[in-house]
Amino acid sequence: MTQPYYETMYILRPDIPEEEVESHITKYRDLVTESGGEVLDCQMRGKRRLAYPIGKHREGIYVQLNHNGNGQHVAPLERAMRLSEDVIRYLTVKQDGPMPAPRSIPMVSGETAAAEPVGV
Repeated sequence: MTQPYYETMYILRPDIPEEEVESHITKYRDLVTESGGEVLDCQMRGKRRLAYPIGKHREGIYVQLNHNGNGQHVAPLERAMRLSEDVIRYLTVKQDGPMPAPRSIPMVSGETAAAEPVGV
């Protein structure tokens, strides 16, 4: 049986500079490590169109952080994201099963992250 891990997806404001995005990624990776967790993988998914507006934002910079630990490291991570003005959404999900292999597919210009709602 494989050990469960946590997947945190968070969305940063689209108007922050790239070096600030890198500092956020480093900050949250370090926070997981300092809280007793282990970072398994971290991927910047790029700027994507949101499925619906969040605040005044229609786009966001998606970052996926895979980590494991005893679960006590999730609360400090989510608290830091909640207090940050640059994080507009976050979600942590406990995953069972093997961790997917990192994707190295290049982003296509204009590609959207969320599926558009189909006519009802």
